[in-house]
Parts: sequence; C-alpha cells; structure tokens
Amino acid sequence: MPSSIKAIMNIKRDELPLAMLMFAYFFLVITSFWILKPLKKTLFIGFYQQGGFDLFAWHMTASQAELLAKILNMIVAFLAVAIFTWLTRRFRRQQLTLIFSAFIMLCFVIYSRFVVNPGDITVWTFYLFGDLYSTLMVATFFAFVNDSVTPDKAKRLYGLIGLGGVLGGAFGSMVVRVWVGQISMTLWLWIAFAIAILIILIAIAAGKLVGKNPPPERPSTTNTNESKSKGNAAIEGAKLVFSSSYLLAIVAIVGLYEIVSTVMDFQFTATIEHYVRGEDIGKHFSTIYTISNFFAMFVQLFLTSFIMTRFGIKTALFILPVAIVVASGGFLVFPILWIGSFLNTADSGFSYSINQSAKETLYVPTSRDEKYKAKAFIDMFVQRFAKAIAVGVSLAITTIFADFSSIRWLSLFTVAIVVIWLFAVRYAGSKFEEIST
Repeated sequence: MPSSIKAIMNIKRDELPLAMLMFAYFFLVITSFWILKPLKKTLFIGFYQQGGFDLFAWHMTASQAELLAKILNMIVAFLAVAIFTWLTRRFRRQQLTLIFSAFIMLCFVIYSRFVVNPGDITVWTFYLFGDLYSTLMVATFFAFVNDSVTPDKAKRLYGLIGLGGVLGGAFGSMVVRVWVGQISMTLWLWIAFAIAILIILIAIAAGKLVGKNPPPERPSTTNTNESKSKGNAAIEGAKLVFSSSYLLAIVAIVGLYEIVSTVMDFQFTATIEHYVRGEDIGKHFSTIYTISNFFAMFVQLFLTSFIMTRFGIKTALFILPVAIVVASGGFLVFPILWIGSFLNTADSGFSYSINQSAKETLYVPTSRDEKYKAKAFIDMFVQRFAKAIAVGVSLAITTIFADFSSIRWLSLFTVAIVVIWLFAVRYAGSKFEEIST
C-alpha cells in the first residue's frame, strides 16, 4: 500500500467512528453545495444573458451582474456573523448544526415554490442563498470538527475527513452533470432537503461521541481576556482577530485567497459567457465542476495527508498559490475556452483539498472562542469583504476595457496578490508549529 494511503488511514481504532461520521457529514454538506452552485449560477447567468441587467444608467452583462451579487453577499455575511456569534454564546457543535440545518431546510421549501417561474427577486435572492448555504454550513461543520480534536489528532483525521468533502464535491457535481437536463430545479431542492435531514442525524451521533471524550480547552492566542470580550455580537470575533498576530495571518491567507479566487472565477465565467451559448452553459459549468472535483479528490487522496504529515502545514499551504500562478500565467498567454475553464480546476482542485485541510488545521490549537467567534468573522465576513475588493477590481477593468480580450490582464493582478499571500503562509505555518507543542 502506498505511503500516502497509509497516511490517510493512520487513524487509531477509537478515533475511527468520529472520523467516519465527520467524513459523512462533510460529504453531505459539500454534495448539497455542489448541487446548489451550478443551479444558482445557471439560473442567474441564464436569466440575464440575453438582455443583461440595468442598474440605473449602467447596463451590465450577466457576468458583471454576478459580481454585483457578490458585493451584496458581504451584507448577508455580516448579518450571518452576528447571528452565528450570538448563537455560539449558548450553543456549540451539533447544536449549531441543528439550528442552521432547520433554517436551510425552510429556505429549500420556500424556493421550491418560486424557482419554476423566477423573477428578478427570486434570481437574486436564490443566488445569495446559495452562497449563504456554503457560508453557514461549511463554517458550522469546521467549527464542530475543530472543537472536537487535538492538533495531533487533526493531522491524522483531516486527510480522511477532508476526503469526505472532496468526494461530496465530485459526487454532487457529477450527479448534476448527468441529470441537469432531466430533473427540475424544484426536485433538486427537495433532494437537498432530504440531505439536510441526514446531516442532522449524523451531527447528533457525532456530538454524542465527542461529549464522551471532549478535547481539552486550548489557551487563547490573543492578549485579551475572552471572558470579558462579549459585547456586540457583530464585532466580537473581530476583536479576537485583531488581538492576535496568528489570527491576522490566517485573515491574510483567507482574504487574499478570496480576492484571487473571485478574480479567477470572474475570468472563468466571462470565458464561458463569451464562448458558450444557451443550454450548453449549464452543461459546461457542470462538466468543469466535475473535472475540478475529481482532480481535488486525487489531490486529497494522494497528496494531502502525505504532505501534511511528512512536510508540515506550511508546505501544504504553499501548494495552492503556486498552482494559481501557473494557471493565471497560462490564461494570460492563451485566453481560450478550455484554459479559461481550467482556471476553476487550478483553484478548486487544490483549495477544496490540501489547502482547506491545512487551513482548517491552523484553528485547532486555538481557544474555543477563537474556533467559533474569530473563525466565523474570518470565514464569513473577511471572505465576503475580500470578494468585494476583487469585484471592484474586476468591474473597474471590464468597464474601462469592455471587450473580452481585456479579461486576461486580471491575471497580472492575481499574481501580485499571491506574492503577499506567500508571506502570510510562511508566518502562519511557523507559528502553528510553535503553539501546537
């Protein structure tokens, strides 16, 4: 058996039940995410592809209007941070999963009635809801798992747990690719509803296991007294973040990645909008998402645990930015359909596998408040704020240079951002080893 496979399966017998439950939990969350992602994107782009979108006197293409939706996501994320932080004062682990899953299920029921003949309000709010799903459910999952393991256990378990998410992405995108033209959007939402029920059941079982042998509380990386930090729920996590250089390094890693990823996603979307028409849009999106997720599965299976255990968290965090530099350079030179499409593969293939496992491991040696409140601020608000910056850059360039050929020059911007990103990785990786001992 290859050493990389041994590294993934290097789990103690008593750890296996929790690892498998978390594997299944993450698999189902990401399966739903990849069902929703092409649905919301296809609904939005298809609705505005022909006539565009008019914002007062500004006529926007479908891909430009999508950037505007990403700005609105920042407002939604700010509200999500406040609600998440307020709830973590009383609830944790499986309790948060139950609360947010119930909310998501209610939304599935509501949208199943309105996506049949959508109008502007349905198109925009469904797009925002699709992002809110990933914001809430992924953040809740990782807060749960980070609050259930020690740093040493994380290195052993996160390869397998992360594989659940990668497999969920591959499975979800593949299922949508095969059935996208045969199953109605309403039925897709009811499928996601059923998945949410399974998530609740798994979370309850995992919570009971952790409750029998909870990990020890970790000291804070901040210089403040966390017991006195409670106040405005919207900024409580921010206070923790700005009191810790370690958390600020994570902010840089997350924020800079989101800026780069948003620019690359815009290039990806604009490329498909330029080269593909009609019903082929949804098929092409689903095809690329399937390729990206199968590639991520390969990376997670053969590289993630091997690199994290043999070379450390710092090396694992270097992989994604280097891949982005290579892909962006290729699109800068050859801005054609498949190279533009594979910008998504370079991003998603590494970000949902090795980068996500390594990034989430950074939170394990932090305190409970940092795992929930600071992480919520970073994963929800910082991510959306960074996206808004990238949106502004993309809109400015595409407004000045309206033709598709100008899109390639955004790659110069992404490469410059990656250079700063690498410095943040270097610091966070070194600090992790220091505070984990």
